[in-house]
Amino acid sequence: MSELRHSLRSPLSRAPFSKGGKIMQGKLTVDPASQIAKIDDRVYSALIEHLGRSVYDGLYQPNHPQSDQDGFRQDVIDAVKSLNIDLIRYPGGNFVSGFNWEDSIGPKSTRPTRLDLAWRSIETNQFGLHEFMKWTQKTGTRPDMAVNLGSRGIDAARNLVEYCNFSGGTYWSDLRKQNGAEEPFNIKTWCLGNEMDGDWQIGHKTADEYGRLAHETAKVMRLVDPSIDLVVSGSSTREMATFGSWEETVLDHTYDDVDYLSLHRYYDNEENDLANFLAKSIDFDEFISGIVAVCDAVKARKHSHKTLNLALDEWNVWYHSHKQDDETAPWQQAPHLLEDHYNFEDALMVGTMLITLLKHADRVKIACLAQLVNVIAPIMTDEHGIWLQSIFFPFLQISKYGRGIALTPQQTATTYDSKDFKDVPYLDSLAVYNSENHEIVIFAENKGNTTMDFQTDLHDLNAQTVIEATQFCGYDIKQTNENQQMALHPNSNVHLSDNTLTASLQPLSWNMFRLHVTH
Repeated sequence: MSELRHSLRSPLSRAPFSKGGKIMQGKLTVDPASQIAKIDDRVYSALIEHLGRSVYDGLYQPNHPQSDQDGFRQDVIDAVKSLNIDLIRYPGGNFVSGFNWEDSIGPKSTRPTRLDLAWRSIETNQFGLHEFMKWTQKTGTRPDMAVNLGSRGIDAARNLVEYCNFSGGTYWSDLRKQNGAEEPFNIKTWCLGNEMDGDWQIGHKTADEYGRLAHETAKVMRLVDPSIDLVVSGSSTREMATFGSWEETVLDHTYDDVDYLSLHRYYDNEENDLANFLAKSIDFDEFISGIVAVCDAVKARKHSHKTLNLALDEWNVWYHSHKQDDETAPWQQAPHLLEDHYNFEDALMVGTMLITLLKHADRVKIACLAQLVNVIAPIMTDEHGIWLQSIFFPFLQISKYGRGIALTPQQTATTYDSKDFKDVPYLDSLAVYNSENHEIVIFAENKGNTTMDFQTDLHDLNAQTVIEATQFCGYDIKQTNENQQMALHPNSNVHLSDNTLTASLQPLSWNMFRLHVTH
């Protein structure tokens, strides 16, 4: 990846971020023979946690005019389906480390109301395991189930796998049948706890403690169902004092037991520095590359033939709601928590994070936008209906059209320096080749506040026509979308000739180009 990083930073010229005027230059060369990897559909996944209004008054709201017979908001279902989400990580998040899964099954009238210590809220358990599985069926998504390794451990985890995946004839599998699910749920992906490196986590553990527990839990879960995939918890943030060493120690215990290492990464613009904010995609790239190096070092030390891949199962922008959250009274049911109202610059940051994820398609196989509904989410609900946040739009496009093979970006662009980063390209771009549809899809973001002349050399792909060219631009960087004025618009400043695409990228813009090719 070091060679890729160098290619991304090759400067054509230098231009200060804060001054307009001269049109900038950016070029992407697309070579179908230079491939990163096939993009895993699970990269377009999301998190649903029992937190705030994510579940209650979010996706589940009985008696609402938009709700179906199961109490699920149909308008939310439709919005989720439009995003082409694959996995839904559930039920947390911090919530899972104090959660008793047995509370969420059986008749609703007998389910206990509990204190949720993670978010200091009231949990009624009216939306439980069976409701979640039915909701995933209606949204066309698949479950990614987390087990509680904070307040609980091996026994609860193995019982949950038996309840969900065993066909019948045992206590837990027969109880599932009694509760209305004759056939097993056959949940494939399981997370071994959540952010166990954080001292805020219920049942926080040292790396050795967690590594041993994760090893033994994985062993027992696989005795129940050998076909499952397991995700072990890595660092909750790069700023943790144990970052890197946590992964090394945990993987010493679990490398041969698990399939993916979980990582979490959020970004903010607390300093109100747009140039530095958008440059944090460089940090995101370094974060992923650094953990890949740790995984491969453990692999080498263990003389293993297995390559461990990554699950970036929480990522997003998150900071707008901190003050409001601090002032929210505890012990409410479905309080307004983590309800960031995202602005246009947040959408640009999400766009550049998505491009970065695809640049690591060889190792990032699962990625969950955190979260999906009401809580740091692209979809918001109120009593009238739903409204879509600014971050909805880049995720919508890349999830719909970023399917296929990610091609290595050979890019040159004007660069700038920010407070924390040097030689930051104004251009962030990547192409995806979909051989089934005979399409090349180019995603390009202009991080500068002047127009960019953008050129894509399509090598020997034999591009025929531009199917679609869209842009997301023209908004004040602090504009939010409560009034639903934001939308994707056509880009008419596009020309295709002699296997070269030329386009004008508007200042501070997210762009997508779909081309029909005959390669």
